[in-house]
Formats: sequence, structure tokens, C-alpha cells
Amino acid sequence: MSDRVADIVSPITDSVLPLRSTAEEARAAGRVPYVKPTPENSVVLLIDHQIGLMDSTRDYASLATLKANVLGLGQIAKAAGIPVMLSTSNAQWQNGDTLPELKELFPDVPIHRRTGIINCYEDPAFRTAFEELMTSTGRTHVIIAGVTIGTCTAMPTLAMLHDGYQVLPVVDACGAWNPYEADAAIARMVRAGAEPVTVFALGCELQADWKLPIGDAMFGPFTDQLPEYGFVIQNFWNNANQHVVPDPFGNVK
Repeated sequence: MSDRVADIVSPITDSVLPLRSTAEEARAAGRVPYVKPTPENSVVLLIDHQIGLMDSTRDYASLATLKANVLGLGQIAKAAGIPVMLSTSNAQWQNGDTLPELKELFPDVPIHRRTGIINCYEDPAFRTAFEELMTSTGRTHVIIAGVTIGTCTAMPTLAMLHDGYQVLPVVDACGAWNPYEADAAIARMVRAGAEPVTVFALGCELQADWKLPIGDAMFGPFTDQLPEYGFVIQNFWNNANQHVVPDPFGNVK
């Protein structure tokens, strides 16, 4: 391997480059604009992640995965400083209350308790608060996840797209009663112009550069709620820095 050319290492002073053209220029050229979600232009809606409704989902082999994704999305929003709205549907009856961990994560965020209206965007109190948030902050991107993708997510997504918002449904922080529901909901949302995303890919898109100040806080959800990645990271740092398990061969310095 002695004849390999030298690697090119980016300077740690480098920052993210902007795109060469604006969204308007891309549209004019017949291209699909990429106006990505950022901590500055987005809000997060967590809809109906209630203990009774969580138990009704059937498309995950384990509800632990769905719960981890929901909490991961909440933690990502908090790490990035993105405003969050919470809502429930008929929590006083069979649907149950919001996940306790979400309530603990956002103690200063009021829960909008809908009492019959299924689509949160069609609920007058929720809509008023949502529009006030969007207007007062100038945000344009709506990141949304609901406990059931065909109703709690798809219905407000279609309505918000109709009214001109850029909507990103977080499909793996949603459940479904069966795979057909998920497939149909995603097809409807995409056809209407939504941009489906997944929790931890979205986290990377929002972070953009791990050197940014929010990097340490953003790293938490990845290690806490994505164990496949967290175990890799923890194992590396345990052996590289902390020497939790001493190396009898002396290879780890």
C-alpha cells in the first residue's frame, strides 16, 4: 500500500456550502428545489402519541422501536431548539394520555386536547396556535409524526400541503394498523407533495455539520434511542479513552 496517494482531509474550519442556485432558479429550470429543513425554518408536531393508541399499532415487530423513534424525534427537536406542538385526541377516554416521557421532555409545552376532531389541523384551537407559531417565527417547514400514519399524520399533512406549507412526515415515528395503511398513507402524501423522512436521517439533515454548537446535544438521541449506533459509539469510546476493559495485548494506547 506504499504507492497510495495521500488522503485529502477537509480543514476543520470548513462550513456547509450553500447550493449554487435558489429554489426559484431550480423551478424555472425544471428541477425539483431542495429547500431543506433547518432548526431555523422548522416546527415539529407530535400528534396523538398516547398510551392507548400506541398499543393499537400493528406494523412494528416491537413497540419499543416505535417508542424509541418517537422519543428520538422529540429529543432531536429539543437538541436543535425547534418549536414543538403536542396534541391528543380524546385522552380522557380509551386513547389515554401522551407518553409520559414526552411530557417530561417538554414540560413547558401545552398539550392541545382535542375532544372529537380527528384532523388536528381542522381543530380550531390547535389551528389558531399553529398559525400563530408559524406567523410569529416566520417558519415554513412542518415536521410531523402521528401515532397512526393514515389518520393522525396523513390527514393534517394533506391539509397543510393544501394551504401552502412544506411538510415532512416522519414515517418511522408513526404506527399503523397494518402495512396497507402505511403504504396508502405514504402514497397519498407523496402524491400531494410531502417529503417523507425518517427520524435519524432527519436528525442528520437538521445537524448538517457535526462541528456546529448543537452537535453534542444532537448526539444524545442517536446514542440513546438508536441502539444499533449507540452501542458502536459507546464501545469505541469505552476502549479508546476510558479503558473500561483493559487491553492485555497493549494495542490500545
